[in-house]
Formats: sequence, C-alpha cells, structure tokens
Amino acid sequence: MDIKVGDKLLMKKKHPCGSFVFSVMRIGMDFKLKCDGCGREIMIPRSKAEHNLKSIINNDEEKN
Repeated sequence: MDIKVGDKLLMKKKHPCGSFVFSVMRIGMDFKLKCDGCGREIMIPRSKAEHNLKSIINNDEEKN
C-alpha cells in the first residue's frame, strides 16, 4: 500500500465519535492516526489498519 504521512484514510468502521476519516501522522509497523472528527490520536498495527481501510485520500488530490 502506498500510504504516506499526511494522507487521509477512509475506514470501514467509524470511530466512536462518528467520523470515518483519519489522518496519518506516522507510519511503520504501527500507524499513528488522528481522528478528523474529535482529534484523538490512536496507534494501531499496520495489518489492522490495512484490513479496515476503505480508500486513501491523498494530500495531492485535495490541493487540486
């Protein structure tokens, strides 16, 4: 998967606040994600993040 820091991820399951969109803050074995709804930061394993991923919204696409 081509996920970079700053990308936004649309997930299959929503955060308890109701948001489906998360911003990538750090990548590696674990992903550090920030919920775009409430601002909470979470760390989840890469495998779980890739499994629950619906689509990637690149930062480049938003600027155009």
